[in-house]
Amino acid sequence: MKELIMKFKKLGFTIFAIALVLIFCLMQTSCLNSFGGNPEGKRLERIKSSPEFKEDHFENEPFVEMLNGSGYFQVFKRQLFGSEQRVPDSQIPVLTPDPSLFQTPVRPGLRAIWFGHASVLIELDGVRIFTDPVFADKVSPFTSLGPDRFFSPPIPLALLPKIDAVVISHDHYDHLDMSTVQFLKEKGTKFFVPLGIGAHLEKWGVDESQIVELDWWEKGKVGEVEFVCTPAVHYSGRGLFNRKSTLWSSWSLIGPKNKVFVSGDTGYSPHFSEIGKRLGPFNLTAIKIGAYDWSWDGIHMNPEDAVRANSDVNGKTMLPVHWGTFNLAIHEWKEPIIRTLKAANESKANLVTPKPGQVVEIGLPFHSEPWWENLK
Repeated sequence: MKELIMKFKKLGFTIFAIALVLIFCLMQTSCLNSFGGNPEGKRLERIKSSPEFKEDHFENEPFVEMLNGSGYFQVFKRQLFGSEQRVPDSQIPVLTPDPSLFQTPVRPGLRAIWFGHASVLIELDGVRIFTDPVFADKVSPFTSLGPDRFFSPPIPLALLPKIDAVVISHDHYDHLDMSTVQFLKEKGTKFFVPLGIGAHLEKWGVDESQIVELDWWEKGKVGEVEFVCTPAVHYSGRGLFNRKSTLWSSWSLIGPKNKVFVSGDTGYSPHFSEIGKRLGPFNLTAIKIGAYDWSWDGIHMNPEDAVRANSDVNGKTMLPVHWGTFNLAIHEWKEPIIRTLKAANESKANLVTPKPGQVVEIGLPFHSEPWWENLK
């Protein structure tokens, strides 16, 4: 009887969530576009030939549970009623980069600017790249509902320098932002995406010539930089009924003189060592450290594993990302960086902790400050 009651509770929550989404979609016509498109035709046929595609969806191999020992109802309950301070009370210090830094053509060498969450502007051997750029105020299909951004981007979208290429790790709203895509497509930016995500981009008006859609270990090129789509352990889906319909990935950016690894969202697994052996060492890694929890550690690794991942891929300098920007997890907002710093010190990893907007230039000294310590 108890199990039956729990099933009804879960069903009731699901129906409530679906009804809520439908109501807001009716209120906001942009919501329907934000969901993106679904792979079909030649795109779907190509997807079906992927080794990662099992029956009717993409799947991690070996299989990874979405939740460990906890139902969706319990996670939702903890999200609503947890006592953690998940949003800072104080203003996060944001620096505005000097516009003169962004020269044309792009200077040689390797520089990176963390814009918050998983968004990093990278200048790599003459090519300007943006990883998972999200400029939206809320990471949600809705313009007025969803987790708020803690701080404004260091550079407004309209004032960005020319972006040669964007890499997208997967299609969740905190990594793929419709409004940002629509702005960059008008500037001629090329989009490197895992299989299936091209359907979203085409729905939003991106020309086919600007989309490079890849399976794991496939590669494309801009200038002298190779973009290698590499494995990750996660999932995808922007709607209620299309989970795992598109592929998720990390990215390895291989220049003639420098290399960058971008982890994307992922659980910890042997894929890091494989990437390190095939493509490393990397001069810079941008590795996720936040939005973890014991209930979903298979698809979101914790800070200690993030430091291990940096070592596995043979990363020389680690830039921690995916923290301190949106309230997306059941932990204190600054816990990820505190744990990451401790793990990095213990393993003697070279960790840089820039403020949002602060330039990290590989090859030049960088003084990391624990800027979060004085914030509540």
